[in-house]
Amino acid sequence: MKNWHVESKEEIFSYLKSSERGLSVKYAERKLKESGPNEIVEKREKSQIFIFLKQFNSPLIYILLVAMVISYLVNHVIDAYIILAIIIVNGVIGFVQERKAERAINALKKIIVSYAKVYRDKDLKKVNASNLVLGDVILLEQGDKVPADARLIEIKNFRTQESSLTGESFPQDKNLRVLDGDTPLGNKTNMVFMGTFVVSGQAKAIIVATGSRTEIGQVAESIQEIVHPKMHFEKKVTQLSIQMAVIASIGAILTFTIGYFFKGLGFIEIFLFTIASLVSGIPEGLPAILIIVLAIGARRMAKKNAIIRYLPAVETIGVATVIATDKTGTLTQNSLTVEKIVTSEDEYTISGDGWNPEGEFRNEVERVDALKIDVLKKIMLISVLCNKGNLIKKGKGYEIVGDPTEVALLVLSKKSGINKEKLSEKLIDDFMFNTELKLRASLIENRNEKELYSVGAFEKILDRCSYYLKDNKKTKLDKESKGLFLKQAESLAKDGMRVLALAYKNMPKKTESITKEDIDKLIFVGLVGMKDPPRKGVKESIEKARNAGIRVIMKTGDHKETAIAIAKEIGLIKEDFKVMTEEELNSLSKSNFNKAVRETDIFARVTPKMKMKIVQTLQEQGEVVAMTGDGINDAPALKKSDIGISMGKMGTDIARESSEMILSDDNFCSIIDAVEEGRTVFRNVRRTSFYLITTNIAEDVTIVTSLIMGLPLPLLPIQLLYLNLVSDGMNNIALSMEPAHEDVLNQPPKDKKEGILNRALIPFLVISVGLMVFATIPIFNYFLLQGLDKARTAAFVSMTMFQVFNVFNMRSLKNSLFKLGIFTNKWVIYSFIASLVLMLLVIYLPWISDLFQFDYLTVTELFSIVGIASSIFFIIEGYKFVRNKWRG
Repeated sequence: MKNWHVESKEEIFSYLKSSERGLSVKYAERKLKESGPNEIVEKREKSQIFIFLKQFNSPLIYILLVAMVISYLVNHVIDAYIILAIIIVNGVIGFVQERKAERAINALKKIIVSYAKVYRDKDLKKVNASNLVLGDVILLEQGDKVPADARLIEIKNFRTQESSLTGESFPQDKNLRVLDGDTPLGNKTNMVFMGTFVVSGQAKAIIVATGSRTEIGQVAESIQEIVHPKMHFEKKVTQLSIQMAVIASIGAILTFTIGYFFKGLGFIEIFLFTIASLVSGIPEGLPAILIIVLAIGARRMAKKNAIIRYLPAVETIGVATVIATDKTGTLTQNSLTVEKIVTSEDEYTISGDGWNPEGEFRNEVERVDALKIDVLKKIMLISVLCNKGNLIKKGKGYEIVGDPTEVALLVLSKKSGINKEKLSEKLIDDFMFNTELKLRASLIENRNEKELYSVGAFEKILDRCSYYLKDNKKTKLDKESKGLFLKQAESLAKDGMRVLALAYKNMPKKTESITKEDIDKLIFVGLVGMKDPPRKGVKESIEKARNAGIRVIMKTGDHKETAIAIAKEIGLIKEDFKVMTEEELNSLSKSNFNKAVRETDIFARVTPKMKMKIVQTLQEQGEVVAMTGDGINDAPALKKSDIGISMGKMGTDIARESSEMILSDDNFCSIIDAVEEGRTVFRNVRRTSFYLITTNIAEDVTIVTSLIMGLPLPLLPIQLLYLNLVSDGMNNIALSMEPAHEDVLNQPPKDKKEGILNRALIPFLVISVGLMVFATIPIFNYFLLQGLDKARTAAFVSMTMFQVFNVFNMRSLKNSLFKLGIFTNKWVIYSFIASLVLMLLVIYLPWISDLFQFDYLTVTELFSIVGIASSIFFIIEGYKFVRNKWRG
């Protein structure tokens, strides 16, 4: 891409074969055919068939497919169809969730700009923005969205808002000066860029880049080249699938070896045992359960304003070790608010939230009425009358029109109670904001008196003042007084505020217009300090993140001083903080760069390329990075991060497309809520996996033990499928609803190398499996005297009830159920009742019991088995008590 900002406009016209009068229509049409339309090429949307088939690309599904094929080959058709149904349901759930997310994103897409004003054949014409070509001369006015990258050739008080591209929150003053070759994107003041906004003034510009060759287009293309790292959840589920496949295979091989080589059973009989062992070892319901756990987590997150685009992100946010957050709009409200007023008489603090025109004025002692204090009243009048901004009420919020700085002054005046429409003062003439003078002025008439009001950069206004207002009288502005006001202004600026000065002067009654020569010998009235204030609750959320062992860093395109001021206010940095700019980072060696990334709290004036480099370095250091962003400049790093988090209100389409999570309220606090839910999801995945594995191993060991003892097969494959799908399934869904326990945000993130299965399971596995096996085998053996079907029925009831009681244990491997509260997860109670009812229906309804080959049990027999099975709850409760007491 050519460095257009270093060339003079004459050189650019010559190079692009254009002029200030623009291109001819014929030449523009020819160029359009050569270069293509001014559009960013979107990646082709995935077909619905591809999305559906993608759901089956999982080791767990492969295991189920093997089990299905084997069941079909040995003529267990019903078993095969049940497993097939599981696979299809799993695919449908995943497909529906992903398509729902895609539809939500498509609904958010908006065209960058529809039309542009361009000079063709010397005339100004309105054309479709996609038809713009290099060399076109365009006209830009207040409120326009820039249709392509262009070099400015003529300006009049021209300013743009480029926060979506550069991250800088304040509008940028533009000029025509030729710049240095190494000028950063945010400082290219003689250029305008596609997708940014014109906030004031007028300009002509020659287009130097269109479509994918623009800055925004380059970002979009770079996104396509970035390979998103595999999510933590996907890695752990793959690991779990392999572990389960190994367990199931060992059980099946062991069963076949013992039965065929040591017990001398016939091939068909031992094959039946082997299939039963394989079915018992495979957690057929696990894929669906995992999706349900994630879906429940996603639903809970959505209620807390965190919308999940990709289900595995639900859990990944819970293991994040670093949150790299944007400043504007995420930590702050993305609205300029006047917070301080300084006059010769006093200092005032103004409360309020964003663009909402409600707030109070207070000095150090008390609340004051701004319209009853002469100097404040004057400030309010200047704020509302020397102003072209507008504030429109839209639903529960507000929409601004014009320069955000002027709208902030308008909101200030509204807080005082001034109603512009009811004022007797009238605007006669307006001197629009001048980027060189850095001020604006208005001629106001009131009852045959005329005054000039002016607002601008504090140093520029003070240079034009000869007096200052004190006790409603003009007082000579001497060197000492001016120095004091400058010192006060600089103090506000150090606090990260944008500081403006307000002044006025009386004008002759016959004055009908004003020029820059009139803006002189003014009466200084006061200073106003405004900034983009922090969002409510951000400070507390950052503290929560620290308690949870998460490092929070700020990366922004804004200036270092502004970033530091906000970071101090929200508690992001302490006394020994470290801040670095991109320029400083680029001067470091690789080892020093790595050290800086490890230690720095704030990265200021950073470009998209540097943001991505920072994310990549953090990942190489072993961190799990959650990255927030709303602008085009954030998109590459969002995609590169472990979990990209974009903004729902202020975010751009490119940022949303590159993220896994969208904050519907654009609030950092929602990220911490999502972390809490993500950690709960991981715990629930672990709970459900532990529960399934415990029961599956118990079933497998029961089959192998019965084989060793020379007993018949205690449970048929179809009975095992019921246990794994219906009984386990319902209880697992109940476990997946387990709410967050109180300690979830008081612990560091899980080690990303730690699997779903860990050593904490071993004691519970030994106790649970031991009880299930050494109770079920004797029960089965006892009832064999009354027939094989009745013995299998008794074994089935035993295994079912052990599972039902064990679900209470699995709510926490650490705390007693009585400490958690029996009714804190009512779904477990519901699943207990449902499991019991369904078990009775399967046993006692004739046509169903025939299908499962069950026999009748008396009430006494049934309750005896239930009583034995309940022992698992009391024994594990006792184990928790002893272990917790031993550990202190």
